[in-house]
Amino acid sequence: MSKRALKSYLNELTKKQLQEQVLDLYTRFKPVKTYYNFVFNPKEEKLLDDAKFKISKEYFPLNTRKPKTRRSVAQKIIKHYIQLGVDAFVVADVMLFNIEVAQEYCAEKPIKQDSFYTSMFKSFEEVLRFTEQHGIQSDFTIRFSNIVKNTEEKHWVNSEGFRNMISPLTPEGGIK
Repeated sequence: MSKRALKSYLNELTKKQLQEQVLDLYTRFKPVKTYYNFVFNPKEEKLLDDAKFKISKEYFPLNTRKPKTRRSVAQKIIKHYIQLGVDAFVVADVMLFNIEVAQEYCAEKPIKQDSFYTSMFKSFEEVLRFTEQHGIQSDFTIRFSNIVKNTEEKHWVNSEGFRNMISPLTPEGGIK
């Protein structure tokens, strides 16, 4: 059904019929319920805490299980928050937290797979693009710089790429 056909159909419904349909959608589909729960009670601080807990658990599990270090966990959370319309600062914070926790883990237990470093580089690229699109890049410059410093100190194979990504943001290409 096209958006136009849907509009036409909705215009034909009475207010009561429309309310019944929305309530039916709310009870049947979890994403609809999640959306309305967020819209009417946007506890962004709680969402941020939950996201940080889930991401850190990937690298530093609470029990004795082996860390999974999956980037996909953070990516799902980020995608979900963007769909919900969570504040751009919160989304950017989660994006950066994901990289920072991965760096923390890597400092304790070096990772040999190139795919890990490529993945973290992609995450860094995405957060730079996201913050630029939302006009909040300057608010995160210090964190960007700290991530780049960390890649250089830990001798990440792609640390030069990280530096090149933020050089336009810093005076004369240097890190603040």
